[in-house]
Amino acid sequence: MTALPQCDTLALQLDQGVLHITLNRPDSRNAMSLLMVQELRELIQLTATDDAVRALVLRGAGGHFCAGGDLRDMVTARGQKAGDGEDPFYTLNRAFGHLLLEVEQCPQTVVAVLEGAVMGGGFGLACVADISLTRADARFALPETSLGIPPAQIAPFVVRRIGLTQARRLALLGERFDGCEALSMGVAQFMAEDEESMEQQLGHILQRIRHCAPGASRVTKALLLRVGNEPLAGLLDDAAGDFARAIRGAEGQEGTTAFMQKRPPQWAKTDANDQ
Repeated sequence: MTALPQCDTLALQLDQGVLHITLNRPDSRNAMSLLMVQELRELIQLTATDDAVRALVLRGAGGHFCAGGDLRDMVTARGQKAGDGEDPFYTLNRAFGHLLLEVEQCPQTVVAVLEGAVMGGGFGLACVADISLTRADARFALPETSLGIPPAQIAPFVVRRIGLTQARRLALLGERFDGCEALSMGVAQFMAEDEESMEQQLGHILQRIRHCAPGASRVTKALLLRVGNEPLAGLLDDAAGDFARAIRGAEGQEGTTAFMQKRPPQWAKTDANDQ
């Protein structure tokens, strides 16, 4: 990535192939405005074809991840009239669904750092991240039904992450839960008790990402996301083709050679130097 784009709602930093994306609306606990959705979508599309970016880290400013959708956008939409059959509420809601799908399918490994409020849309983002690291005292919820609305775009991703039974409980009761329960349900895979521990664990996660070949990681993520969505025989045929291309390719040759020579592969040199 030659230059980071200018954003009004996001703070960006690129460090050793990791793009750190901070939701930067701390006064609203980083509530997801339509502008933030648009800026995130443009950023994901920009980085999707950038081989130099190996991972994305999503976190929030001011001690909160994301408190959900911005109610001010909903008030604005209520004052607009539907034109040409397009309902402004539909447009607002569907845009966030597009974002969730694009984050889930982006080729880079996505890490979500969860603290403070992880509500509604913030919970949805946590469920589409490849890896989620939570503070033990983070506060999670699907509060939409208590506001008289359904978690329309979020629900399918929550079901895929934690299963239908747990998703029904959370969505239909609007219960709040902490990082400990998020870890036990599989929303998060790692948990930290305090800020220092969180930064240490994030560093370890990024170290492990750098240890894996970037091209192989992209192919693997795409393969995993296809499981359960298409017939297995065709998927395995394609996977065998991916394997053959990879083992003959530069990464496969370097990885196997490095293993035999008992040295870190080239893509992990930064990781090795940091140890």
